[in-house]
Amino acid sequence: MPPTGVLRAAGSRRTAGALTAALIVTLSVLAGCDSGGSRAAGGSGGEERRNSPKPVAVRLPPRHAGFDYQIGGAYPPPKGVRIVSRDRSDAPAPGLYNICYVNAFQAQPAERSSWPADLLLRDAHGRAVIDEDWHEALLDIRTPAKRERVAGQVNQWIDGCAQKGFDAVEPDNYDSYTRSHRLLTAADATAFMTLLSRHAHARHLAVAQKNTAELAGVRERAGLDIAVTEECGQYDECGVFAKAFDDRVVDIEYTDAGLRSAVTHWGDRLSIVRRDRDVSTPGSKGYVREAG
Repeated sequence: MPPTGVLRAAGSRRTAGALTAALIVTLSVLAGCDSGGSRAAGGSGGEERRNSPKPVAVRLPPRHAGFDYQIGGAYPPPKGVRIVSRDRSDAPAPGLYNICYVNAFQAQPAERSSWPADLLLRDAHGRAVIDEDWHEALLDIRTPAKRERVAGQVNQWIDGCAQKGFDAVEPDNYDSYTRSHRLLTAADATAFMTLLSRHAHARHLAVAQKNTAELAGVRERAGLDIAVTEECGQYDECGVFAKAFDDRVVDIEYTDAGLRSAVTHWGDRLSIVRRDRDVSTPGSKGYVREAG
């Protein structure tokens, strides 16, 4: 999970250079999840199954290409970079393949008050469930009705990514169910991701799976096209993502050891970069960037 202490929420259009750098593919979005609605708390999963979309064209990033992770603030991409991920508040980098970061499953501290109270996941005592590492409230995606409502907000951000000219969207915190004290399930996460993917695909945006190696096997069902991983080298997960996404994986390592591992085993196949954990900008204290 990325550092989300900086509030990220600016415009441009996709350039011809980005089109030539991208591969045009046609994909069928598989609507539905085997167990998306089968939970004790209820939910038919109908919103994941109805209105199966027609195939749409999206652009995939080049494999094994120079990559930079700029979700902490945009800056001119270093020489050799062909893929960049930026926050939804920033503009795409002209001429590159651009991924738009969206915090989809949790509410950042500064945005928490903008969410209806009943869409924040709450425990048996009515307290909001918080991701303590980043002080973010988890969103309640336990039922089809709530998934539709949360998606309504997140999809507006996805629309903004498309309007600015991004090529793909990176919905973060897919794995928030693992921090929900068992209130959320993997099926809830996959069902919600399916809603986001369908919407993004309709706007011709590819969709990235963020981390969550345990769900890589259902990536087609969830409508996921590429992967954005953090420390897959450090935790020996790169192979899982490489297999599931046919090497269309961009990886961020935060330690020298992780970078060495990722480059040693996957440096000729994946797009790898070493960044500082704050994902800071050049000139900032602690800024680190090393190409994989």
